[in-house]
Amino acid sequence: MIHSFTPFVHSTSKILILGTMPGITSLEKQEYYAHPRNHFWKIIYTLFDCLPISTHFEEKIKVLQNNNIGLWDVLQHCERKGSLDMHIKNHQENDFETLFITFPLINKIVFNGKESHKFFLKKFGHIKGITYYVMPSTSPANTMSFEKKLQQWSVFLE
Repeated sequence: MIHSFTPFVHSTSKILILGTMPGITSLEKQEYYAHPRNHFWKIIYTLFDCLPISTHFEEKIKVLQNNNIGLWDVLQHCERKGSLDMHIKNHQENDFETLFITFPLINKIVFNGKESHKFFLKKFGHIKGITYYVMPSTSPANTMSFEKKLQQWSVFLE
């Protein structure tokens, strides 16, 4: 059984980025999107003109906080071989009811990949007052070019 991290959400968060479950490298380092070939942080730093990318996880989280963005995963825990979402079984979702009560300014959810969206919708459906964006996965398993991912990810900022 593997477990997600606590949410990185703060009182001014308006946007919530949701993955499905951290991959092996992220779990080992206890940092979101820690795999060196994952495009997540490069996309975030490029969108907010913060290059070069910090190597310190706390500084990466500050970039999100400074832009009113929270970060979490749809699943609280699951069984999974490897890092691919397609191998997830026996899962439990995180407590989004409490999260949205605690952080009422959240009005956008950005899903990092189709699987996180699928798991979220299955349990919670559409939540009134929240706009959903399903972005291409930033995982290295998604072979889409960085430039194409960046272009699609920029849509949620409009």
